[in-house]
Amino acid sequence: MSAQPAMIRVRKSKVHGKGVFATRRIRKGTRIIEYLGDRISHAESDRRYEDHDVNDNHTFLFIVDKRTVIDAGVNGNEARFINHSCDGNCESVIEKGRVFIEALRTIEPGEELSYDYQIGRDPADPPNVDQIYQCRCGAQQCRGTMLWPAKRPKKRAKKRAKKRTKRATRHGK
Repeated sequence: MSAQPAMIRVRKSKVHGKGVFATRRIRKGTRIIEYLGDRISHAESDRRYEDHDVNDNHTFLFIVDKRTVIDAGVNGNEARFINHSCDGNCESVIEKGRVFIEALRTIEPGEELSYDYQIGRDPADPPNVDQIYQCRCGAQQCRGTMLWPAKRPKKRAKKRAKKRTKRATRHGK
């Protein structure tokens, strides 16, 4: 029995730095990859990146829950190179403390994988936080930032609140 070819490949992205691209058709609902890296506490992630330039959003931290952060900069895999999009073709799903990337729709060969990072806002954010987390996805409904909108539309807030229980939040990429 021969091994199945890889579904994805990392290469240069037009969106930002490196990206992850489909090497074959990926059907809607497919679990593509697990987001791997060093599993640490929030306090440890703060310690590791305390000298990190506040104007640089580039990290590989993924918040799993109130206790755990995955630092894909240490022992991470290809999932760390999946770029943000306000209208991504994938989503992050957390199950039993593990983070998976799944296809929201069928993805064609050569297409770049992306998902909404859903980065939360914080009262301590600098005034230029939207500029720091500027979005380059080019989607028709692009928010212009990788952050949640400052004020969400009331209609969609309930729908997103339900989805949030399934999805994760990221510090940045």
